[in-house]
Amino acid sequence: MPPTAISSDARFFIALNAGSGHSETEERRSTIESVLRAAGRQFELTIIDQPDTIDQIAGQLARQAAEAGGVLVAAGGDGTINAVARQAITHGCAFGVLPQGTFNYFGRTHGIPEDLSEAVHALLAARLHPVQVGMVNQRVFLVNASIGLYPKLLEEREQDKKQFGRSRLVAALSALKTVLSPHRRLRLVLQIDGQLQRLRTATFFIGNNRLQMEQIGIPPMSAALEDGRLAAVAPRTRGKLGMLWLLLHGALGRMGRLNQRDELTTFSFRQMQVKVKGRRLARRRQIKVALDGEVSHMDNPLEFQVMEAQLLLLKPVKAPARDTAAAPDRS
Repeated sequence: MPPTAISSDARFFIALNAGSGHSETEERRSTIESVLRAAGRQFELTIIDQPDTIDQIAGQLARQAAEAGGVLVAAGGDGTINAVARQAITHGCAFGVLPQGTFNYFGRTHGIPEDLSEAVHALLAARLHPVQVGMVNQRVFLVNASIGLYPKLLEEREQDKKQFGRSRLVAALSALKTVLSPHRRLRLVLQIDGQLQRLRTATFFIGNNRLQMEQIGIPPMSAALEDGRLAAVAPRTRGKLGMLWLLLHGALGRMGRLNQRDELTTFSFRQMQVKVKGRRLARRRQIKVALDGEVSHMDNPLEFQVMEAQLLLLKPVKAPARDTAAAPDRS
């Protein structure tokens, strides 16, 4: 589908996540409002200061955007973008992004500037492009989904960020601490296109982001995403030193070398069922799943697939060069 222009007078309905603190939130709101007013663009900006209200507020804004022929805009990290994008898909309205997280994988992949003022200016001249959406148990993900060690890493990292601040260094040190802590391997039974496969791994990662696959050093998985598929990655390494070795290769963009030495399982798919085995899981019936960096509980087994409907994203006409110097994350 070729890119299409949005109406020059389409109203923006903006959901701004206030998770970074009052002063920073006010600064971001002022920046957004000043750029849009200078451009003579109509908009409605709503600050989300309670995480449990994001679905309700984003849903209201999405309904308004759909009725007015406007654009629903998410201002925040990948977790915020995921929550707001769900409502854009549900209500069938155009979607825009003002990335404000730590790593901003979704925005950077689509050439959206990380500087807020530049991102707002880019939004004003953007065109609509369809974007692939992943699903697991009827929940969408734009960047990645995972089970096992990675959800634990995200939970501990969030605690560390609250204590030490939000930065890529804090995120990296927190990940190192988690990898070196005790953890169990998962026993998985996979159904992929009618084929049964068994897998033992500490973490099972499903990617839907080209930039993330490129940065950890698995170009074939990046190419699969361009072909309407999702990318699955599972380390075969054991123990703390094995996971540390994996983390180091990922940070240096050399994970493909582990794949060549059969220390990593990778494949692409369009639809897959994942059943997590184990007596404790049989009693709980639910497992932790991280979706674009937000951890929730889901029924076992998990059903992964590429969503038939696509997200209508406003992307800059001239995308700036992508930054490729970060490690996997959301925020």
